[in-house]
Amino acid sequence: MKGLVMKSTGSWYDVLGENNVTYTCRTRGKLRLKGFKTTNPIAVGDYVNFSIDEEAPEQGLIDEIKPRENYIIRKSVKLQSQGHIIASNIDQAILIATLVYPRTSLGFIDRFLVTAESFRIPQVLVFNKIDLLEKEQNNALEQIISIYEKIGIRCLKISATKNTGLDEFKKLLHNKKSLLSGHSGVGKSTILNKIAPHIDQKTSSVSDFAQKGVHTTTFAEMFKLDDNTFIIDTPGIKELGIIDISPDELSDYFPEMRELSSECKFHNCTHTHEPKCAIKDAVDTGEIAESRYISYISILEGDDNRR
Repeated sequence: MKGLVMKSTGSWYDVLGENNVTYTCRTRGKLRLKGFKTTNPIAVGDYVNFSIDEEAPEQGLIDEIKPRENYIIRKSVKLQSQGHIIASNIDQAILIATLVYPRTSLGFIDRFLVTAESFRIPQVLVFNKIDLLEKEQNNALEQIISIYEKIGIRCLKISATKNTGLDEFKKLLHNKKSLLSGHSGVGKSTILNKIAPHIDQKTSSVSDFAQKGVHTTTFAEMFKLDDNTFIIDTPGIKELGIIDISPDELSDYFPEMRELSSECKFHNCTHTHEPKCAIKDAVDTGEIAESRYISYISILEGDDNRR
């Protein structure tokens, strides 16, 4: 039977069958997709073929993973040479960000966007907890939004606790498989509980001392909102290590750089030290945001970006 992986806990998988019944499944032996070196052979969002266990009809064995249309991947925390697939076969990648309690850095936002853009997955930035912002912080948020809207990224402002902007957020999800990601404490689980109370995700407060969220989601899990609408909740990410993107193609995943790179004097320009670089000129004139260029350099040099 063909099925859709709804939850992965490492060795067991919840698989939604074509008959709309969910089965708890294991893999048959060492199941790997050819060419993939990852810590998790099966990810939420994967389509699989599985057989039902005759002795335990509520369980099954996964025999085959169908080829993925796309996926979001990050470096494995334990095995830096391998990747960890967060989710696959998604229609859009939504990053929940906050300016306070906790703060999401522009560097982290850009790493998420680059990862999604590398598979041409549409991206959306949702800024939560706007009810906590003072006037200066609100002004800063508007400036941040202008940076991303200028390069074609859709941005929403919401407050999950005050129900502000949640109707627009729901419309955004309709008839799509959406990945929901972000740091711990930005309110992913609270948002899910508001738009779909049957999900009933655990929530926790942000630590006042560290200004960081407490992990409440342990495993990635997909929830069915209606027949054609699915949303994937993911564990809070402390850092997003870029993987499988070579230095010479990195600028292609910054849309504003991709448009101008052909105007550089050298076809293999790294946009760092070369003369007559259209990208550096655009940063100097303000056409490309300085924060985006800083993120590009940070990723290029392999710097860590945890906050």
